Amino acid sequence: MDTDTLNHWRRTIKRILADLAAIPFPEVVTMTAKTVFDEASDIYLVIMEGWQDMRRLHGCLVHVEIKGDKIWVQLDGTEDGVVADLLAAGIPKDRIVLGFKPPHRRAHMDFAVA
Repeated sequence: MDTDTLNHWRRTIKRILADLAAIPFPEVVTMTAKTVFDEASDIYLVIMEGWQDMRRLHGCLVHVEIKGDKIWVQLDGTEDGVVADLLAAGIPKDRIVLGFKPPHRRAHMDFAVA
């Protein structure tokens, strides 16, 4: 993959995840979302942390990686889906792997298998 495409993908993923992290949580929880961007490994996350009453909440909402010439969506806990945002940004389906789907099911989808 050429450097321009890689940099475009990085910028696109960062923008999408930063926009997701900026969405406010309902008032019933004291929660924040943070982005974690590691360009050296091309791993991009949105993590959540906070409290609901006396219960600690912490976890990963979105996990995206660039591996070779593909964007792997490893976890997508969003309502509308990160994949829709990637497609809207012009990333072709054959460059997106739905890593959260079992490999045997990926073969029957319009997206990249691996």
